[in-house]
Amino acid sequence: MAIEIYTKEEQADGQFNGGAILEKKPIGFPQDGGTLRPYSNLFYWAHAWSDQGSTIGEHPHQGFEIMSFVLTGKIEHYDSKLNGWKTLHAGDAQIIRAGNGITHAERLHAGSSIFQIWVDPDLSRTLSVPASYDDYPAQGFPVLDEGEYDLTIFTENRLPMDMVTEDLSIFKVTGKQGQFTLLLEMDMIYSVFVLEGSPGIGGQTLSEGDFYKVDGEEELDLASALGAEIFMIKSPASIPYKTYGERYR
Repeated sequence: MAIEIYTKEEQADGQFNGGAILEKKPIGFPQDGGTLRPYSNLFYWAHAWSDQGSTIGEHPHQGFEIMSFVLTGKIEHYDSKLNGWKTLHAGDAQIIRAGNGITHAERLHAGSSIFQIWVDPDLSRTLSVPASYDDYPAQGFPVLDEGEYDLTIFTENRLPMDMVTEDLSIFKVTGKQGQFTLLLEMDMIYSVFVLEGSPGIGGQTLSEGDFYKVDGEEELDLASALGAEIFMIKSPASIPYKTYGERYR
């Protein structure tokens, strides 16, 4: 089975404001020192948290899409389109379509944690489009009962989160049985972060914060996954345009 596992210890480290905000990056920049490099249309994935609360100051982006998922606590977000601060709580998500340019800032409250994930919608098209922003409250994400697990859908076929990047699906899987199997598509890559529990995959038991990618498989068996929770992104194995990672590698 084509599974690559990247434990928390193998991921890149990051920090802001003297360590007031800490990060682990399953997919980081070359200078970050992590093992995994951009692939598919994913080129950055950071798990950030703050025990005391702190702010990442205003900074610019262009072209790509920036998704933030609030895992615990609450954050505040500012950008030059909103021209003001908005609050998001655990379970909420946001997307910035950076387009022809936007600046933004984030404030993590004490005890908060987030994912920030950057994806490439084809810069040759998006760099000339005006930037835009949307919030998505937790209650707007459908939860499907799949028998052995619950499936929370963040985006699939551009719903509920409206994305420019094509063929991207984002889910949360919450196990209800000791073992279950996820059916996969052979031409897609599945990028998975362990949020809770210790699922067994390919004979190896994973821990919270571990990350793995699955490529070219029809199914994924998760063992001893009672109550385990994983965050999953499905993205194409083949991209028909020159990606951000290829442009700036």
